[in-house]
Amino acid sequence: MHRITIPIAGMHCGGCVRAVRDALARVPSVHVEHLGVGTVTLRYDPSRTTREAVLSAIVRAGYEPAAA
Repeated sequence: MHRITIPIAGMHCGGCVRAVRDALARVPSVHVEHLGVGTVTLRYDPSRTTREAVLSAIVRAGYEPAAA
């Protein structure tokens, strides 16, 4: 499992947190360890998904991930 922390721009409230959580829940093998306004720490299985898929899910939710 790979563990990464990603700063996320544009998050301001609990609704933002829910949107990102829901988007990440659709990515195979992602396990969110901590998600707060402006940052997420998660683990993922690189044999089942990629870092790029994680970042794309955040973008699809309407937020801008910083380089992790």
